[in-house]
Amino acid sequence: MKLTRAIHSDVPELVELLKILFEQEAEFEPNSEAQRKALSKIILDPKIGIILVARDDEKILGMINLLFTESTALGSKVANLEDMVVLAKSRGEGIGSKLIDYAISEAKKEGCKRITLLTDIENTKSQSFYQKKGFVKSKMTPYRLLLD
Repeated sequence: MKLTRAIHSDVPELVELLKILFEQEAEFEPNSEAQRKALSKIILDPKIGIILVARDDEKILGMINLLFTESTALGSKVANLEDMVVLAKSRGEGIGSKLIDYAISEAKKEGCKRITLLTDIENTKSQSFYQKKGFVKSKMTPYRLLLD
């Protein structure tokens, strides 16, 4: 298995991974065209973020992305971690752990001072996973306003 940054030709496989992820998340639904558009923007403009993948010789096994912004609280670049997913048949092999370690390393290289992520409130397995990787539960509560 190899860990790399995604390239534009990876987009079709990444769309399929996001379909798996969004089918299991409470707040999101798969939308191939929307995912294709966003993935392309991120890959083509590293100022927006980076998409990291785990791949074997033939296929992408998992992905994670980091989206960048500036924090006024920290006075520096920070990252939002999104879209962490590993193919079902490849789970339990340590791929997710390697991907998150890679994402943390890449965020540091990018000069980020913090990584923030959201996970479904019912998904205690993922919460435990992130806690083992050093993430702590925030005292902040997320709110959303969808704009049409």
